[in-house]
Amino acid sequence: MLNIISILFASTIRSATPLIFPALGGTFSERSGVVNIGLDGMMTVGAFSAVLVSYKTGSPLLGLFGAMMIGGLFGWLLAFLSIHFKANQVVVGTAINILAGSLTTFLLIEIWGKPGQTDNVSYFTPWGPFNMFTYLALILVAVSYYVLYKTPFGLRIRAVGEHPRAADTLGVNVYIMRYICVIISGILAGIGGASLSIGSISLFKEGMVAGKGFIALAAMIFGKWHPIGAALACLFFGLADAIQTISMSLGLNVPKEFLFALPYLLTMLAVSGVVGKATAPAADGVPYEKGEK
Repeated sequence: MLNIISILFASTIRSATPLIFPALGGTFSERSGVVNIGLDGMMTVGAFSAVLVSYKTGSPLLGLFGAMMIGGLFGWLLAFLSIHFKANQVVVGTAINILAGSLTTFLLIEIWGKPGQTDNVSYFTPWGPFNMFTYLALILVAVSYYVLYKTPFGLRIRAVGEHPRAADTLGVNVYIMRYICVIISGILAGIGGASLSIGSISLFKEGMVAGKGFIALAAMIFGKWHPIGAALACLFFGLADAIQTISMSLGLNVPKEFLFALPYLLTMLAVSGVVGKATAPAADGVPYEKGEK
């Protein structure tokens, strides 16, 4: 029994790790007032870029930096379209998800000459029971909390997400703050994608992200747009995934279709408010126009 609990605990942590990065990224973005539906696509390009750079250089560390750069670039694209052009943020995020899936499929054939998956590349070997990304995720939860709630920079982020006009009046550049936060969200989502590829199976497979960006978005909402709350929600969803894995390995008489659907069922319950009402930042999703009354 004790052995099963320890396996379940370790599996929960491992399953939650790829969710924590985009959940933190979404927290930064939405705390500044920009909805980031594109987290799933940013994870996808992050996972692919990490493998591509690691394949070309032989260095998983450079692969991680590649994932961060491409994730940040896609974050900049979301920011540019939704802040500069004031495009609908949900539509832009959806387009980014579609673009990421199509682009990686095309590049798989162009670079590796085959669909489906890449060749194996250099990756991060585990450090003890977990890989490097797990420890990095826990550090970033603490760093994100400190930045958002203990620094002037974090106060400005929350100000432009709650009352951008008041922040503007006090000299805070709303546009720059939102750009920075959306790019941060892309970088963190890229790291989350890298944790799936060079952090675990040493290759990229089509569909490997499997909606984890949306689960991370639900975790952020479930965690009430708070770094620690979002991380705890990721552990909750990670537990659901771990239960699925453990139940199947133990041969328990539970329909596998239900086990596969469990994380997504919990996601729907979280965002529907069944497990607790969550109130978004007041200006979340609202484009800001300087000078408007």
